[in-house]
Amino acid sequence: MAERGKIAVTGATGLVGCELVPTLRRNGFDVVRLVRHAPGADDEVRWDPAAGTIDVEGLRGITGAIHLAGDNVASGRWTEAKKARIRDSRVSGTALLAGALAELSPRPRVLVSASGVGYYGACGDQALDESAPQGSGFLASVCGEWEGAAHAARDAGIRVVNARIGVVLAPRGGALAKMKMPFLLGVGGRIGDGTQYMSWITLEDLVSALIFALERDDLEGPVNFVSPTPVTNADFTATLGRVLKRPALLPVPKFALRLGVGSDMANEMLIGGARVIPASLHAHGFRWEHTTLEPALRSLL
Repeated sequence: MAERGKIAVTGATGLVGCELVPTLRRNGFDVVRLVRHAPGADDEVRWDPAAGTIDVEGLRGITGAIHLAGDNVASGRWTEAKKARIRDSRVSGTALLAGALAELSPRPRVLVSASGVGYYGACGDQALDESAPQGSGFLASVCGEWEGAAHAARDAGIRVVNARIGVVLAPRGGALAKMKMPFLLGVGGRIGDGTQYMSWITLEDLVSALIFALERDDLEGPVNFVSPTPVTNADFTATLGRVLKRPALLPVPKFALRLGVGSDMANEMLIGGARVIPASLHAHGFRWEHTTLEPALRSLL
């Protein structure tokens, strides 16, 4: 297969990165992975976002970058220290990478930089495309700063795509692994009244969309990386129970979630929700493999 360019990837060992890197290579791309440890392979380039250091020389010759690195928002309670790690890992890391890309000569053509649908905050059942304003709350604030940190690349003439990613459904790990366990134990059910929307995308479609964003020169700015059919939490849990052949009868009270994981995390990640529409991907002709939830879950599980 003909060489299609050299792509730098951060977060290569995460849920998405572990699927993205081999897919890029199967599709004819050369890949370099940014790592925090001393490089132990020819395809590794050292960077340390916390220290503000990056091996710019190791990036020479890249034609694009996909930036996925960031502290896991769903691991552990949102203490003030955890919030600082979530924000700093995204904002500082993005600013460091964007600045390094801007220094390169020749510069890469594109930076696809992860963000999240948390940008919109909790908006009930209002349909939100990329023109919707920034919402309120911790995640919305972080996403706004996260996207702003890529401006150095944009100002240097690099096409920047801010990938606002929804809930990623994968066959192993990630959100789906956490959600299905209560059902397998017979205690699954909706969260609260279940009216909050979940904007989801399968890992397969997310990886395809990231590569699509690399290659479409007319795609830039904020792009919602979600399926075309967001569902309410009640619909999601009922569908998951049906696929797993388990009951979905035991709702989780809001107060219990707030006690268990803390009010901020519960309100923004579990009780609140956003009905996000992938208007930009649709307008540019992206084709999803999984557009409706039940067939997607059956494929994954």
